[in-house]
Amino acid sequence: MEPLLVVLALVTLLSPSLACPSPCSCSTKKNGRLLAECAYRELRDVPRGLSPNVTILTLSANRLGRLGRASLAEVPELQSLWLGYNHISFVEPGTFAALPHLKNLDLSHNRLAEFPWQDLRNLSALQILKLSNNRLGSLPGGALAGLRELRSLWLNDNELTTLARGTFEALPALAQLQLFHNPFNCSCKLFWLKEWAHSTSVVLSRAGSTLCAAPARLRGRAVTELPGSLCVAPSAQLTYLSSPAKAGPRDGLTLSLHCSVAGSPPPEIRWQIRTAGGRVDIHGPTVARDGGAKASGQQRFLAFKNGTMAIPDFGKEDEGTYTCVAVNDVGTRDVSVSVALSGSELPAEELPRDDPQAIPGGHSCAKGDQPDPSGMGEKLLIVYHVPREVRSAAGNREFRLGILLVALGLLLW
Repeated sequence: MEPLLVVLALVTLLSPSLACPSPCSCSTKKNGRLLAECAYRELRDVPRGLSPNVTILTLSANRLGRLGRASLAEVPELQSLWLGYNHISFVEPGTFAALPHLKNLDLSHNRLAEFPWQDLRNLSALQILKLSNNRLGSLPGGALAGLRELRSLWLNDNELTTLARGTFEALPALAQLQLFHNPFNCSCKLFWLKEWAHSTSVVLSRAGSTLCAAPARLRGRAVTELPGSLCVAPSAQLTYLSSPAKAGPRDGLTLSLHCSVAGSPPPEIRWQIRTAGGRVDIHGPTVARDGGAKASGQQRFLAFKNGTMAIPDFGKEDEGTYTCVAVNDVGTRDVSVSVALSGSELPAEELPRDDPQAIPGGHSCAKGDQPDPSGMGEKLLIVYHVPREVRSAAGNREFRLGILLVALGLLLW
């Protein structure tokens, strides 16, 4: 009977469910989870021979320098992984992606300048992520998307200078966030963080220590207390004017649209043009300072630095919607006008004179917001063109063009 008991004891000790490397101590918790305690062992590598049933692995306060894909391959059932207070400076992409059950991941107090953010896509069960006290210089936009169970995020004591708008908005369970002791550059690109911090229920730990390091005038100021006057979303106003072409092969007219913008920092002006021939996007001027067209610019549509868009020899093929978009670090503003060309049999004198009209309004949104189609409107601009024969019959009198603004109300985009 005794030999049988000895054999059973050996089988139990050698069972894979209780396999434990010599540097570690392993035990079964009351909830049935298997704990492998390998902290404070001066380990330079993750020990081999861990049971595949281990759900809690503690490797804190060792001398680990890097983690490869194979480092944790033996423990696919991990739910908690504690790696704080090591010397880890590199984690191979894919290392954590193979741990879909992971709920707690601690990599604080290491030497990470880069992190395999793409691995987080597979960690939908993650609840606690500690990356504090490292050397992380950036957090890519969307890196945390999909972590719907994440409750606590530690990013303090790193080298972060900015954060992409909406970084934390895809985390519905987030309750606690640590960002203090980062050298934030409090340009308007970071202004969203102040607004988010004041509107969210998430606890921003030590918010008074989440300070600006730049620019100099804001150094030492809390990110959550940035002056609102420094960052103003764009406003835009569209005016228009037509005039006869001085001389052109089509004897046509030049339609000029002018987009006046305001905001802080000064907005960049972009144009979106939709005609029957397709869509044209213009980012910045297409006309050089000397008046010549830039090599990479649109020859048909002339965009000037001051916000003017000119369409020489405007014809039926140029009918469509012209949208001015004002963009700065705080948000965007757009305003549109639909332009149609119509002929006329009436004498030129009976046509209304040019009367530039402002088209305020349009649609605005903060950076990262999605436009609301119901709030976007446009006006219809009908440009009347007087044929050459009508002008000749009028006795070569002065050629005038008119613009008739027809109020259509708000049209759906």
